[in-house]
Amino acid sequence: MWHPNIYPDGVVCVSILHAPGDDQYGYEDAGERWMPVHTVESILISVISLLSSDKPNTDSPANVDAAKEVRTDFAGYKKKVRRLVRRSAEEFE
Repeated sequence: MWHPNIYPDGVVCVSILHAPGDDQYGYEDAGERWMPVHTVESILISVISLLSSDKPNTDSPANVDAAKEVRTDFAGYKKKVRRLVRRSAEEFE
């Protein structure tokens, strides 16, 4: 999936899935990371929010190339995403 917050291997980079405690890089507050109060619903809502955002987070990207494209050519990024979604949908027909 071509998205700044998804690694090339498909791993989603979303704060509530990160290990609990302090962020070694100082990017996230401990309260933004994994806590036992999270439910499947809260995790899915977080992932849906990440994917449906008009402007993906490019501050600490999992996919540097996608983040660069968002910053420099947002229209091209959106076009590429649409093309990849269509191609993926065709593979499942």
